[in-house]
Amino acid sequence: MFEESDTGRRSNRPAVTECQFGKVLRELGSTWYADLGPPFGVMYCIKCECVAMPKKRRIVARVQCRNIKNECPPAKCDDPISLPGKCCKTCPGDRNNDTDVASDVPVPSEEEERNMKHYAALLTGRTSYFLKGEEMKSMYTTYNPQNVVATARFLFHKKNLYYSFYTSSKVGRPRAIQFVDDGGVILEEHQLETTLTGTLSVYQNATGKICGVWRRVPRDYKRILRDDRLHVVLLWGNKHQSELALAGKIAKYTALQSELFSSLLEPSNIQDPQLAGAGGTAIVSTSSGVASSMHLTLIFNGVFGSEEFADAALSVRIELPERKEMIFDEVPRVRKPSAEINVLELSSPISIQNLRLMSRGKLLLIVESKKYPQLRIQGHIVTRASCEIFQTLLAPHASGSGSTETTALASNSRSSGLAWVYLNTDGSLAYNIETDHVNTKDRPNISLIEEGKRKAKLEDLTPSFNFNQAIGSVEKLGPKVLESLYDGELVVNVATEHDTSLIRGRLVPRPVADARDSAEPILLKRPEHSPSVGGEHSMGMAWMSIDNECNLHYELTLSGLPSQDMQLYLEEKPIEAIGAPVTRKLLEEFNSSYMEGFGLGMPSAELIKLETSVCYLELQSKHSKQLLLRGKLKSTKVPAHCFPIYTDNNVPVPGDQNDNHLINTETKCFHSGRFYNESEQWRSAQDTCQMCACLRGQANCEIIKCPALKCKSPNEQLIQREGECCPSCMPKREPTALASESGRGCRLGDQFHPAGASWHPFLPPNGFDTCTTCSCDPLTLEVRCPRMVCPPLQCSEKLAYRPDKKACCKVCPEGKQSSSNSDKSMPNNPNVLHDQAMPRTPGHTAEEILAAGGCKVVNKIYENGREWHPILMSHGEQKCIKCRCKDSKVNCDRKRCSRSTCQQTRVSSKRRPFEKPGNGNDGSGAPIDECCSTQCRRSRRHHKRQPHHQ
Repeated sequence: MFEESDTGRRSNRPAVTECQFGKVLRELGSTWYADLGPPFGVMYCIKCECVAMPKKRRIVARVQCRNIKNECPPAKCDDPISLPGKCCKTCPGDRNNDTDVASDVPVPSEEEERNMKHYAALLTGRTSYFLKGEEMKSMYTTYNPQNVVATARFLFHKKNLYYSFYTSSKVGRPRAIQFVDDGGVILEEHQLETTLTGTLSVYQNATGKICGVWRRVPRDYKRILRDDRLHVVLLWGNKHQSELALAGKIAKYTALQSELFSSLLEPSNIQDPQLAGAGGTAIVSTSSGVASSMHLTLIFNGVFGSEEFADAALSVRIELPERKEMIFDEVPRVRKPSAEINVLELSSPISIQNLRLMSRGKLLLIVESKKYPQLRIQGHIVTRASCEIFQTLLAPHASGSGSTETTALASNSRSSGLAWVYLNTDGSLAYNIETDHVNTKDRPNISLIEEGKRKAKLEDLTPSFNFNQAIGSVEKLGPKVLESLYDGELVVNVATEHDTSLIRGRLVPRPVADARDSAEPILLKRPEHSPSVGGEHSMGMAWMSIDNECNLHYELTLSGLPSQDMQLYLEEKPIEAIGAPVTRKLLEEFNSSYMEGFGLGMPSAELIKLETSVCYLELQSKHSKQLLLRGKLKSTKVPAHCFPIYTDNNVPVPGDQNDNHLINTETKCFHSGRFYNESEQWRSAQDTCQMCACLRGQANCEIIKCPALKCKSPNEQLIQREGECCPSCMPKREPTALASESGRGCRLGDQFHPAGASWHPFLPPNGFDTCTTCSCDPLTLEVRCPRMVCPPLQCSEKLAYRPDKKACCKVCPEGKQSSSNSDKSMPNNPNVLHDQAMPRTPGHTAEEILAAGGCKVVNKIYENGREWHPILMSHGEQKCIKCRCKDSKVNCDRKRCSRSTCQQTRVSSKRRPFEKPGNGNDGSGAPIDECCSTQCRRSRRHHKRQPHHQ
């Protein structure tokens, strides 16, 4: 048996309720066969399980795997067989052997999820009673002199528990949220993101709420939640010094299904010791029909006297403090007052005007003891505590007129857009609308319309429309708009002069967490001039964010695309420039119109690119690989602790790469506003008389070196043409004739040279080869690149050396000249390869040389037995390679260097720079063999990389 800890996630959560095996998350209590990936695949004899391990009053999930081969029952036949997907051998025809079947957690039914959808909690000093036990005192600080109160709302949806909190304004944002069972064991803990300004979330900063989600709640914990045995704890302070802990029980309340407003009730006088730990919350439901009404569900404590044990009278009032006007006043009684939780439900008619005041956060709810009026808790009625936004895609829509012209306009329109809105605590509606291909000349009109029976126009948002965006807020929101919004009957409509409904979409609620907690979504559009795939009006909305655990979250909503297998890619480039290196990462494969996913364990270097680089989301068909939708990401905020840590000791390891990561190993050079590939050459846009080359990711530029020219014919003249860096020999003609030939020229590689131009070839990394002069024949436009012909050496070639690295010809050392030897041996010995080819007297014709066993190589004829160094157009003469013509066949070999030659080369290389050979007294006077010098260094590097075996 072996165990695997959850080390793959850079998590701040001490309590983990799921296991990570490779890149797959497993629910607590689930079992599976170990999948080791290629080339091993699934190991059916290794059974793994995600088990709960207690650790310091916490539950931590761990993977335990064991070999079940020894647990197989004995076969009842002589020749058992192994079946695919089975570990134990079975007898032929035996179908009842299910001893090694791994099962995952069963999926709960829809009815079960519907019954456990809405929950709430009240967190006060009195509801935190179980934190004051002897075993819990060392972990929590419950001293609450400011009487801090909090209330929470929970939504259980698709195995996820979304949470939302309102807290007292007198304290800052808590640092952590814990989910604890009745025994005080921590089941799950979330570290909340905190910055100097609060949080990176735009929504949470605007509303003052605390939002998040507990993903993939295990089935054992769902049972605890369903039985009202789960508590939530808010922690303030830091990890090493806790300042305050508040706890409360999570329970079901029927009124949550129709909640429109919430209220956090705090003690009116924090100095009164009788109100220590008191607080409450209100769930408010309203109806603005013909007979407007209001329903209150109060959850509270701390407003009863010490001797009030039964039938305690309360005063519940709703007031308008600005006018000191009483809106609602009742005196209910509580049969059995509790020190922890009391629930009271009240209903009353209410006027439309008062509902309007309530929707704008103007009304104050007061709960006090009738007998002891000083025991009072109160709070304003504000929008409901749930963290939620309302979003929609705006698609072309044929108006209700039904005319053929309007329908045709809708079918041919490329207009699209998206919208998302949310409610602030003061009741104002913040809206964000983005359109695409909506012509401002058509005077677009943006409005909120009720989709019910009346189809009434509720709000006009046109005044805030500018540059395809409408961003603003509706300050005085009516109760009808609020009810239509929560009921899903509010529509965003964009009309023009020619169409009463160009694009529109119905706003639907979505809980705020993970991807939807980012600043704004992006619109995925069909690429320009691309063929329509499945629909003319295909579009998408995407959210993307990075959570406090450095995990990537994304959500995608599609419209107008048929059901098919699709792939979502993340594309990244450093900047928008020509030739910029592009990297792509596959995020998800799916086949529905809605998708929500996440990426675990992304390297910090990839995460930071989402904030600093240019990123796109691309949706393509899995089978045809056709691009369906594309959208540019806005800058995605990355928490500070997720940034890569750079130190002076970070050394990149060659070959250390992972194909699953977004990091691009391709080296490119950025110069003059664009990118160039490795080894690419170009003329600098900043200085056209500079040639540049990309070498190992660095752009190296060098000023063009002009060859020294002397015009050969008296009919030629040296002319510096406009736009050229070097002069050229051109025939003496009229200026008009020269201008007419300005477009003629030769092309060598990627560079264009005018007719008659002469230049030195640019050969990186050595720069310009001044030993070769290329020219473009003004008549034939043929490029010729002859090398400089060196004079005969007056000494042995072994003694000759180059004065500097770029010298074209070798010279003899002083005092070592021996003209008699060299003059006789060099031209007459065909087996000696000289520094440059010596001029030969014309002998036989080409046909005679080829007939006698000669060779033809690139339009050059070599006699039988002739040796030469090959010349490459891009690198010049290769002196370390010798080619030989033998009986019409060409064989080329690189010079071989013996061990003794390498040793001599290393000794010779220790000479001081510019010291001429033969002058030293240490025996290192032998000249350096350049071919062996390079070859020996390569051999030494090869041996250094070999591992040492003992």
